[in-house]
Amino acid sequence: MNPADVPLVIWGPTASGKSSLALHLAELIPGVEIVSVDSMQVYKGMDIGTATPTTAEQAQVPHHLINFVDPFEDFAVTEFQDKAHAVLADLRSRAVPAILVGGTVLYMRAVIDNLTIPGQYPEIRAELEAQADTEALHARLAELDPQAASRMEPNNRRRVIRALEVTLGSGKPFSSFGPGLTTYPPVKYAMVGLRCDFDVLDERIESRFDQQMRDGLLEEVKALPESLSRTAAQALGYRDLLAHLRGEMTLEEAREKVIIRTRQFARRQMRWLKRDPRISWMRTPGNPKAIQSMWDIAAAMQR
Repeated sequence: MNPADVPLVIWGPTASGKSSLALHLAELIPGVEIVSVDSMQVYKGMDIGTATPTTAEQAQVPHHLINFVDPFEDFAVTEFQDKAHAVLADLRSRAVPAILVGGTVLYMRAVIDNLTIPGQYPEIRAELEAQADTEALHARLAELDPQAASRMEPNNRRRVIRALEVTLGSGKPFSSFGPGLTTYPPVKYAMVGLRCDFDVLDERIESRFDQQMRDGLLEEVKALPESLSRTAAQALGYRDLLAHLRGEMTLEEAREKVIIRTRQFARRQMRWLKRDPRISWMRTPGNPKAIQSMWDIAAAMQR
């Protein structure tokens, strides 16, 4: 059996130890290459705040799909999907075992489930983003596309605006583009998820942010272009630190907001991930040898 037959996917919320686990697995399985499936690690100059693998880690194991987009450029999930499929095709052609690591649910599902992604309608999106009341936007979506509205939380502003953008821009309900994230078809991947008690995860999130600040996160934010792209600006931490640099809040207030937002994000990630029956869950820290065995079994079943 060759692990290259079936790529491994490591899921988990932010700060759960996905990247560390992938590096430990790479020590067990020669030739492994890591594919980052993270919507923010694609951006150049945002390494500290997005926990992008360090130069030393990239020297230890080849990594793909990090640091190739300028932070002033928008980068759509469809572009990522195309690039990820090209990387995976190349690894298959070379019989290289691949580990996909990520917590960005839409990006990972776009890759492993080959989702059909609707088009972009920037003018409509701009009009929707100018409206501050997210729940009112969700109510509007419920009138136009009740099925799509039922699939998302009323306060999930990014998803609500995206569904409305597509519904209004295409003239077709957002839900008509397929079942999206609510169905879980069979895939030729072995999938493991890292589970962590939230009190432990909360501490890890706080400790990680403080370490990022010691590593120079504020200086990294200062060095960014004045106008981040719409997508890059969604990276956790950057918005609040930029507000601090503009004098809109103290550094301690920015720290508190970043930690709260990150903890909330981790909970949203887990709500989505726990719905996927294809994921085999493991307590953090994961056991690399147990995952290696699971990967072997999954690959053998695919033969």
